Amino acid sequence: MTDGRALARTYLEQQRLLGGDAVPLSDSRTVGRSDGKASTPLPTTPGLHPGLASAGLTPGESPGKTEKGQSDSLPPAGLTFDPPSDDLFSTDPIQQAADLEAIARLVADCTKCRLCEHRTNTVPGEGPADARLVVVGEGPGRTEDETGRPFVGQAGQLLTKILGAIELKREQVFICNVVKCRPPENRTPQYDEVAACVPYLFRQIDLLKPKVILAMGNAAAQTLLNTKQSLGALRNRVHRFRGVPVIVTYHPAALLRNPNWKRPTWDDVRIARRLLDG
Repeated sequence: MTDGRALARTYLEQQRLLGGDAVPLSDSRTVGRSDGKASTPLPTTPGLHPGLASAGLTPGESPGKTEKGQSDSLPPAGLTFDPPSDDLFSTDPIQQAADLEAIARLVADCTKCRLCEHRTNTVPGEGPADARLVVVGEGPGRTEDETGRPFVGQAGQLLTKILGAIELKREQVFICNVVKCRPPENRTPQYDEVAACVPYLFRQIDLLKPKVILAMGNAAAQTLLNTKQSLGALRNRVHRFRGVPVIVTYHPAALLRNPNWKRPTWDDVRIARRLLDG
């Protein structure tokens, strides 16, 4: 009987502590004690998760905020972090290539698309590793396929003159193409061919870290800028590829067919020159 009275007294005491309308439960709202007795429950806000109540928060707040309402664990508003251009943990050999020579070796062994079936040589590109200007064309032509060098035919000779007009020697510039093998009959590269080859180009640009990119022709401009806009719509503007300024202009081969485009090309390359000097 004594035990029953003791239990009753304990029950009534708990009821008094709880306001007389609740029975203590073993949940997160009560603080456990080593003596096994229940203690006063933590105050809660209706509808508020007990974990937030224990942190002293009210709805609409989040952990880690200071008196000014700024979170200690979050970057300031407007601060963004650009992801690296390549995956440091990638097993892709292209992303693991440490220099331009490594890229050239990968290109030489590449069989990712049908263009490899008819090539004489691959044309990875050429120029110094510290080039401040990168020129990107569409793809190798017949002479380039025979020699393994970019822009060495008539269009290449015109490119050399264009570079000279803005006081640059060919040897100072890295010159390459979107695709590294010649498309049959010099046709425009097809989508799957570009998709297979463009990782080489992107890695080359990442390694070079140029100050300016000159995209010559539709294929180069649309690939670098990931757009279907026409060359005419992309000219006279400074674009960006992974933070690098991109100037769009006509391909030298197009200038050989239409000399009237030489003047606007001159305007474009002068913009590139100003960016290099800036």
